[in-house]
Amino acid sequence: MFTRKSLILWGLAFLAVSCSPGLSPQRGKKTIQNTGSDTMLNLAQAWSEEFHKIKPDVSVEVSGPGTAVGIEALKQGNADLVNASRRLEPAEAAQVKSNTGKEPKEFIAGYDGLAVYAHKDNPLEEIVLEQLAEIYKEGGKISKWSELGVDLKKICPSDEIVRFSRQSNSGTYKYFREAVLHKGDFKRGSKDMPGSKYVVEAVGGTPCGIGYSGMAYKTDHVKFLKVAQKKGDPSFAPSNETVLSGQYSIARPLFLYTIGEPEGELKDYIDWILSPAGQGVIAKIGYIPLKK
Repeated sequence: MFTRKSLILWGLAFLAVSCSPGLSPQRGKKTIQNTGSDTMLNLAQAWSEEFHKIKPDVSVEVSGPGTAVGIEALKQGNADLVNASRRLEPAEAAQVKSNTGKEPKEFIAGYDGLAVYAHKDNPLEEIVLEQLAEIYKEGGKISKWSELGVDLKKICPSDEIVRFSRQSNSGTYKYFREAVLHKGDFKRGSKDMPGSKYVVEAVGGTPCGIGYSGMAYKTDHVKFLKVAQKKGDPSFAPSNETVLSGQYSIARPLFLYTIGEPEGELKDYIDWILSPAGQGVIAKIGYIPLKK
């Protein structure tokens, strides 16, 4: 017969087991905590769902608050796997080592062509990187569509370019600032959106709008603007071919980070992501798989 004391001890032991790291309340079910990039959120969710079909005893719990938040979790040792739309900086890697005692391990999972989006009815077809910088940077001289050589007055009577951007904790924001603005400041007055899909939705609902976001978020309400490196150069839209060949000017890797070398279920999961099956999910979502 159980005494009151033995019942209490049994209950404490059960809570200790059920709340142990890597275990869900369902006995023996292993959990991988995956957080980070909003750009990669749809991709990470798709990976999680497909992997669960193969290994139903492993649950990958995904959140996408942004690359900066994910990297902070990595530095504090609060995530098993972090998705990032930019590379970890040396100072950030040093903090991971200082706080956890382990070096961060980097994996490139695929590629993204950072797309420049315009409303589907906008007659503009291409843009030069310098023009894009003049639209977005502090002191930039382009603020009207007519300055890009198009007449938008039928759908945008004001002729004003409405700039959609990302919030400053976004890896996409930081990458755009480095690759397009050359680390210059953004012009004030842009509409900063909390996620990749919100940028695309906003541009799709704003005939005067322009925005940048991951290529996988394209809808029928927007179009890609082809991008030229310099005036007079050929312009290209983001695609498998143009990104992998280097023809598309603003492409980037999609990163995964772990604290030290991954082991067990985490290693199995990353190996699967890098396998043909995991790379097939990347292609299905709309990003670019690794070269074979």
